Amino acid sequence: MKIISFILLILPVLGFSQTIKGKVIDSDQRIPLENVSIINIQDNNITTSTSNGEFEISEGQYQIIKSGYKTKTITVKDSKYLIIELVINPSELNEIIINANQIPKALKKSVATIEILSKKDIDRSNDINISQVLNRTPGVFVQSGALNTNRFTIRGIGSRNLFGTSKIRAYFKDIPLTNGSGETTIEDFELGSISRIEVIKGATSSIYGAGLGGTIHLTPQNAYLNETSVNSQLTVGSFGLVKGTVNFNHGNTKNSYRGVYSNTHSDGYRDNNEYDRQTFTFSTNHYINNNNEISVLASYVDLKAFIPSSLNEDTFINNPTAAAFTWAQAQGFEYSKRGILGVTWNHQYQEKLKQVTSVFGSFRDAYEPRPFNILEENTFALGLRSRLLGKATLFNKPLNYTFGGEYFRDRYTSGTFENLFEDFPEGTGSVEGDRLSDFKENRSYFNLFFETNYEVLKNTSIVIGLNYNQTSYDLEDRFPVSDGNPDQSGEFNFDGILSPKIGLSHLISNDISLYGSVSQGFSPLSLEDTLLPDGQINTDLEPETGWNYEIGTRGSAFNNKLLFNLAIYRLDVRNLLVARRVAEDQFIGVNAGKTQHDGLELAVNYQWIDTEKFKLGTFLNYTLNDFTFEEFIDEDNDFSGNDLTGVPSEVFNAGIDISSKFGIYGNINFQHVGSQPITDSNSLFSDSYNLTNIKVGYKKELTKRITFNAFFGIDNVLDEVFASQILINASSFGGNAPRFFYPGNPINYYGGFNINYTF
Repeated sequence: MKIISFILLILPVLGFSQTIKGKVIDSDQRIPLENVSIINIQDNNITTSTSNGEFEISEGQYQIIKSGYKTKTITVKDSKYLIIELVINPSELNEIIINANQIPKALKKSVATIEILSKKDIDRSNDINISQVLNRTPGVFVQSGALNTNRFTIRGIGSRNLFGTSKIRAYFKDIPLTNGSGETTIEDFELGSISRIEVIKGATSSIYGAGLGGTIHLTPQNAYLNETSVNSQLTVGSFGLVKGTVNFNHGNTKNSYRGVYSNTHSDGYRDNNEYDRQTFTFSTNHYINNNNEISVLASYVDLKAFIPSSLNEDTFINNPTAAAFTWAQAQGFEYSKRGILGVTWNHQYQEKLKQVTSVFGSFRDAYEPRPFNILEENTFALGLRSRLLGKATLFNKPLNYTFGGEYFRDRYTSGTFENLFEDFPEGTGSVEGDRLSDFKENRSYFNLFFETNYEVLKNTSIVIGLNYNQTSYDLEDRFPVSDGNPDQSGEFNFDGILSPKIGLSHLISNDISLYGSVSQGFSPLSLEDTLLPDGQINTDLEPETGWNYEIGTRGSAFNNKLLFNLAIYRLDVRNLLVARRVAEDQFIGVNAGKTQHDGLELAVNYQWIDTEKFKLGTFLNYTLNDFTFEEFIDEDNDFSGNDLTGVPSEVFNAGIDISSKFGIYGNINFQHVGSQPITDSNSLFSDSYNLTNIKVGYKKELTKRITFNAFFGIDNVLDEVFASQILINASSFGGNAPRFFYPGNPINYYGGFNINYTF
């Protein structure tokens, strides 16, 4: 009897003292967080997470504290493996852990200029166009002719691409959004499915391969553990805008699932400008055991968008709602279906060695009637990206390293057909005629990369990186050969390119750092660049290469009320590739010289009031561009010394954010964009312009389970007339004036509401 009584007495004690193991992670990137303070509220005992984010605690109530992240309070009741997710704190961005260069580190210790756009930054704007979000980032400029017509540039790179975005890499988690010829499309993705955007500026080839201008890294909104909720939003606005979004999350202690569906319609400001898009994004995370975790990411986009195209100066001024005449007659549009799927496996071999492997695939089917022909495209891609991340000690100093590789291959088939719209009554639109071309193209590349971060002194780190890239194209011309249609089949294999990088970061104090780096980057040629009118491949073309030199400082002051980042850089580009127009729908690539990109980038945030009842903050971003053709000779024209085409001289952003305990919030944003050269001769410049946008809302927790959010916004409050995109060096055909300008939207409105229910 005494033995039974003793056992009954000690059982509660044994149960209470049982150790619970777990891990602390970044909720966006799902990377482990070290040195997290886990404080037992009852006895103030502090447990600190290891370098792998791991910890051991007992049951009780805990406060989780980590610089750069929002403090979290949890109650631990059982002995299951516990995963704690922390959300970044936008007011402490310099402290958050970034994974942009594959080695997790605090942003303030980075040797590159990296901008972090949090969910708060994304929500400042309407939830329709990503260009508003990125245009508040110093050094980044997005021209937007329509919701489906955008050109992204970083530090002037990509400005000479006539249509779309090139020479900038983009990833959705670990899945490349850049195709085999270097073209990138990110505007199709639903903003509501993105929790964070990281912009790495300058040559990033040492890790990502072909990235002369930089890399844009989209982080999907991951599913949360131990939570089930559904969120629904409706937005309506000017020009027939109607958008509905449903966001569902379910998670238990080990598995989580999130699905985001959106349906967007807009009639558009201009003629032939209707836009319809449906998207579905699905992500899951599965904790297998202490050493293994698997995540899945899938996205599907169904888009049909009509194309008003650019206007000549007279029509732009007097009738900006018009579509280009031939595009209106042909009722030109693009219809595409696009999907991506990726699976990522995280495996911890031991405390200081980890492997991350992603397998991905994607497809895109597109049909685009244009006035001069009808284009049909199909792309299917597969790839693999794998890397080891390790930690070691060298001369009693910590050394972190990563090495790995990425292989990517896509098959691109395309064909053009006659557009017979002129042979049919007005209003018929495009009519497909005989086939004009039929191509099949296999494009592939692989990268081998290595980067190490070594703390040479207590507050000084050196980063060294190296990348080897090999790219090849194989073109099969399947159209019958004739006098007017030469056989353009052939292969193009680039020489291997080595891209080095070296950088240094030094903490002046715990809050302020200095950094500098030198890195090399390149942009591959597309096969279309190499094709000559006679069907031959120009093997003398060289890919654009560049060296990026920069120094900067970032930090915080006044108890984190002030955040700042200042960078000064020079980017020298060689083998400048010029798209020389030889027909209305035909271009050839020419290496025509060198460009020099000198710039200054400044970002400042200041929190004037930060109390429980009311918050008032301001931000200011400034970009100064001095980009010139150092040497540029195109046939008989010498443009050396002229300003680089298609880049504004300066961009200035400023704004005010407010929020209150009562639920009222709002912001006002002002943007100034300087003039930009439209022609290489600098004979024509666009006008500078100023835009002001306002958004206000009311967010309230109606019950413990229901949160309501209503919002209203006005874009272009002062009804500024401006060109939202420029078509550089536009040519004239048939005696018509060249069409340089895409009109920006006049004053426009949007509003809506959001309801979140937690089960």
